[in-house]
Amino acid sequence: MPPSEFDVAVLGGGFGGYSAAIRASQLGKKAAVVEADKLGGTCLHTGCIPTKALLETSGLYHKVHDRGQEFGIVAPESSFDYERIAARRDGVVNQLWKGVQGLMRKNHIEVFEGKGALEGDGRLRVGETEIQARAIIVATGAQPRSLPGIEFDGERIINSDHATLSRSLPGSIVIIGAGAVGVEFATFYRQMGSTVTLLEALERLVPLEDEEVSGVLLQTFKKAGIDCRVGVRVTGARVGEDGVTVEMEDGSVQAEKLLVAVGRGPRSQDLGLDKAGVELDQRGFVKVDEWMRTSAPGVWAIGDVVGGYQLAHAAVHEGLIAAEDIADRRVQPRNEDLVTRCTYSTPEVASVGLTEAQARDRGHDVKVGKFPLVANGRAIIHGETQGFFKMVADAGTGQLLGAHLVGVQATELIGEPALARLFEGDAWELGRNVHPHPTLSEALGEAAMAVDGTAINI
Repeated sequence: MPPSEFDVAVLGGGFGGYSAAIRASQLGKKAAVVEADKLGGTCLHTGCIPTKALLETSGLYHKVHDRGQEFGIVAPESSFDYERIAARRDGVVNQLWKGVQGLMRKNHIEVFEGKGALEGDGRLRVGETEIQARAIIVATGAQPRSLPGIEFDGERIINSDHATLSRSLPGSIVIIGAGAVGVEFATFYRQMGSTVTLLEALERLVPLEDEEVSGVLLQTFKKAGIDCRVGVRVTGARVGEDGVTVEMEDGSVQAEKLLVAVGRGPRSQDLGLDKAGVELDQRGFVKVDEWMRTSAPGVWAIGDVVGGYQLAHAAVHEGLIAAEDIADRRVQPRNEDLVTRCTYSTPEVASVGLTEAQARDRGHDVKVGKFPLVANGRAIIHGETQGFFKMVADAGTGQLLGAHLVGVQATELIGEPALARLFEGDAWELGRNVHPHPTLSEALGEAAMAVDGTAINI
């Protein structure tokens, strides 16, 4: 059978992969996508979208069930139907999945279903089908990993995929790992009424975030009744008739289930990458340059499989960079300092750029502005006053180096300081932007003005 010929073939149809194919098509390239499962990938089917749908439900239930009287709502019989929660989650996913399928048709992108592998010289094989492409983009993503000696069984010891797609709620759960995935599920389970124990090997929650942000999250989690233990080393887990016993160096803890949320490893095996001459690092991630080019001519790689920030929007951005490079339409290279990071816990966490400590480590003389949400009218109206917005700037030039938000709707607000970072703007410019009242965005302006000591409402 003669090979199907394309200008660009994308191996993996997740957010980054299908976005790269669309951009290639927009630039006049004949594009194809190879997908082993479903278009939309992890983010759409087992990650970003369904977990946020669950958190939307848990946040609403918590506000009515636990805080209703605070808002003058009396709902003594409030309860939930987890089967209907799961059905709504699946409905959100399916609606978006149909949208992605429509985008493939709209942009004349051919989709090949099945597991693909590189064969060198611009060739991809999917089952009996051979695809010839002038450029190949590897976008195969990542998968949950565990700890040595702890294996997933999908019932008692689970990963984030299992947790997301479950159709029942455990009465108690231990979560290993307090990164974004761990704290989001800790929020969800606690808001739904489960007993939650959160274990973290490092000395603080969300350890990649600004240290002060971690402190607020820990304080708020403890107040919510989450048993947070930092600086602990898990040594093993035993499944019994009634649940799981998680063993640590200094004791043990029991629960109905154990969720292991210690990161994701790259899907880089059995893809023919070695045959194509694509170099991997020691952890199995594909090595790329700032234009997402691999060591093999004609092969690019994007998204979780290349490491860095394993975020859907980072993968999309990298996909656009790769497609534009292929089409000789370069706009801007990859710069991880411009990637926004969002965690949908309660309170939410969002950041962009350098933390205060990172800025100092890079040699900046730093000045910082902070604004507490307890002084923001909209946060008070929401009944969510925990947290603050923080701006980190260079003391000499005033340039905004980083922004760190912890509090209500932080993930919706990080876009403004991210734009300021893209434009290499100064903190005072963000402060002089006219923010509407009453909104949470006012706290951004106040924090930016606080860099120079000119905040109005503190």
